Amino acid sequence: MLNTFLVRAGQIAALGLLALLGVIDITSGRFESALVPVQVLVAMAVAAVWLPRHRHGSRTLPIAALLAAGLSLSFTALLLHRNLYGGIWGLAEAAAFLGVAAVVARHAPPRWAVLACAAVGLAAGLMPLRSGQSSIYVTFGLIQALGIAGAIGAGVTLRTMEGNRRRALDTVRSEQRAEFARDLHDFIAHHVTGIVVQAQGARFIAEQDPKRAMVALEQIEQAGAETMASMRRMVGVLRDPASEPDAPLAPVAGVGDLPALVEQFTAAGGLPARLDTGGDDGAGLPVEVSTSAYRVVMEALTNARQHARHATLVDVWLRRTGSQLLVRVANDGPPPRPAGPRDRPGYGLAGLTERVRAVGGQISAGPGVDGGWVVDVALPLTGRE
Repeated sequence: MLNTFLVRAGQIAALGLLALLGVIDITSGRFESALVPVQVLVAMAVAAVWLPRHRHGSRTLPIAALLAAGLSLSFTALLLHRNLYGGIWGLAEAAAFLGVAAVVARHAPPRWAVLACAAVGLAAGLMPLRSGQSSIYVTFGLIQALGIAGAIGAGVTLRTMEGNRRRALDTVRSEQRAEFARDLHDFIAHHVTGIVVQAQGARFIAEQDPKRAMVALEQIEQAGAETMASMRRMVGVLRDPASEPDAPLAPVAGVGDLPALVEQFTAAGGLPARLDTGGDDGAGLPVEVSTSAYRVVMEALTNARQHARHATLVDVWLRRTGSQLLVRVANDGPPPRPAGPRDRPGYGLAGLTERVRAVGGQISAGPGVDGGWVVDVALPLTGRE
């Protein structure tokens, strides 16, 4: 919401600046009265390309920029052909072209962006010739062309930063999905191993004690059902192909390990935490739900230690409903300040979001009603087919 407000405020400020420059253009111009509306139309057309929000990779944007540049060049050619010189050549139009160059370099497809930026640079460089063909106007043309080059450089810089962040987020998401797949793989391997051992034992005791064999078969059936449910959830989750198949299986931490996690967090000092599970020890939870809840709490506690430096307490709350496992981690510290351009971007929340969505859950993080910072997660207890 804050970003949307800032964008709209910037658009209103840009419109105000362009309107002021447009008034200067009209009052100082000495063109024929019939050409004044044309000058205003060209400036408005260029501004219309720049001001709206644009989607990355849009092909409409460079085409619109080419049309605006063509319109401007046509107007310049008309004035030169009719030898109509004098006045300011179009400050509003020149300012709008700076914005066009920046957004095209930032959002347009590479090939189209090169062509559109070249056309915009040519239109802005020739624009001062509307006021005359002396060396001073040629110099102004070069200055405007350099300004366009600077705007293109700014757009390319922002494009590169967005691309780097997008690739980093993709890497975090892939790592989270691979980690989730490894957890399920370990759980399935554990149960399959148990099934094999129980089946071997049942074979030897079947003749001597049929009742014990029936108990073993029931345990095998239960373990097999849990394994099949987890395998259905693992479909579509990519496992790291470079991982070693003979690597030792790591224990899967879940809801039952939360008391130890919270105790370790508090023992580390600096920020105490308290846990309220309502007596739920995590028994019977699907393994992917239990491990995801554990990771949510672990990541939220880590973020609280790093960012909520003025907090005095972290509350971890967990409840099981008929269809969901609800997890909340809240601290009473002030909300973290927005990241600055020099701050190292964090991807913990992005990775956590990917983890939660992989099991069909929902997550939200933001300031609490009474202050502090709250992370809310809802994990479905029913399997997704």
